[in-house]
Amino acid sequence: MSTTPAKPSVLFVCVHNAGRSQMGAAFLTRLAGGRIEVRSAGSAPADQVNPAVVEAMAEVGIDLSVEVPKVLTVEGVQASDVVITMGCGDACPYFPGKRYLDWALQDPAGQGVEAVRPIRDEIERRVRALIGELGAPAPA
Repeated sequence: MSTTPAKPSVLFVCVHNAGRSQMGAAFLTRLAGGRIEVRSAGSAPADQVNPAVVEAMAEVGIDLSVEVPKVLTVEGVQASDVVITMGCGDACPYFPGKRYLDWALQDPAGQGVEAVRPIRDEIERRVRALIGELGAPAPA
């Protein structure tokens, strides 16, 4: 009898869940094609996703206009195999046995779309590498 391994799950965290973590989750959702469970949250969620982030992601065919920043919960961290922090400092709860990655990326808050593009492209590069590490190769 064979058992199918559970899908790996990834949680992207930044303070406002309005920029970097939204982009990370959107790229992982698109590129993993359902092979990875994806969440994003913020320790102090904003009212809306950063409009410059929405615009930059629309340029690569991803619509974030309907996304809403979500609050970081202990349950969300516990349910994730990999927790990727993006500038949330000590606000993210720590649980032994979880894999934590800290992606030091410029904060797009208050930036125009020109400043968001290189952040977006770096997040996509890191997400593609992460998919490979998790054993769910990204489609070419």
